Amino acid sequence: MKIDIHTHIMPEHMPDWTQKFGYGEFIHLEHRNCEACMIKGDKLFRVVEENSFKASARIKEMDETEVYRQVLSTIPVLFNYWAKPADGLETSRFFNDHIAETITKEPKRFIGLGTVPLQDVELATREMGRCIKELKMPGLEIGSNINGKNLSDKEFFPFYKAAEELGCALFVHPWEMMGEDKMTKYWLPWLVGMPAETARAICSMIFGGVFEQFPKLRVAFAHGGGSFPFTIGRIEHGFNVRPDLTAIDNKINPRDYIGKFWVDSLVHDKIAMEYLIEVMGEDKICLGSDYPFPLGEHHPGKLIEKMKLSKKKTRKLLYKNALDWLGTS
Repeated sequence: MKIDIHTHIMPEHMPDWTQKFGYGEFIHLEHRNCEACMIKGDKLFRVVEENSFKASARIKEMDETEVYRQVLSTIPVLFNYWAKPADGLETSRFFNDHIAETITKEPKRFIGLGTVPLQDVELATREMGRCIKELKMPGLEIGSNINGKNLSDKEFFPFYKAAEELGCALFVHPWEMMGEDKMTKYWLPWLVGMPAETARAICSMIFGGVFEQFPKLRVAFAHGGGSFPFTIGRIEHGFNVRPDLTAIDNKINPRDYIGKFWVDSLVHDKIAMEYLIEVMGEDKICLGSDYPFPLGEHHPGKLIEKMKLSKKKTRKLLYKNALDWLGTS
């Protein structure tokens, strides 16, 4: 059995939010000449295939790759954190209702994560409650920063408190990568920026005391934790030699938090996966493919299956750890 915690979906039809709200570059989907086009404002952003929005296409490919269930979350460019809070709430509710409807039609194949307008913590917390209580979702997907604010910002602590109380799992996905405008060539924001952005999120939550103050919070990070596992030695060394700069909000060694959060398995490399297991532990890595996008693992779990791990360890990585993180085991 395989449970893929990192997959993205969008509605096949959505309003032209830019036209409706009268500002910004909201994304909507237009179907032109047999192509599905993501339109950002009034410009083409990306052409996607039907597996980005049709459950039937997804299930066919899931069957072909032996994925039992997908955890559905919105595409990060649809977070809309930059929008006016009320408009961000409206778009979040639209995407959440779509995911909930998709799950209702195929409850054995899909699990849903909601999205919330974190530019307004009160509205975000309210929508989180709706996702958990009414839509019966086990968690949310959130960005690695909120309009440039780190996830350690005290503004978000009431949100974490509510998530902990609700038993809401959080999946942190990089977006709006730092330095993106300075490395537009060669797809560097995705190749270099995303791993760094995820490490930024993990370090922010560690150094900012989020895991310390909310120890029951269940958080998973995309892309194998980005560059964090591979730079933990540098991070720990920095903590030890310059506590005046690093330990200002939390006095505990950052390495001590390994084992207190999850990462997905999307590292694309056998040696990297072996190292990830060694550093993060076999209990804290969940299968994640970034389906259906090109930078993802096209046959989810194939890297793990080819590594000839023990059956017990393989089961943990392919589905058991996902159930633990989701709180459904």
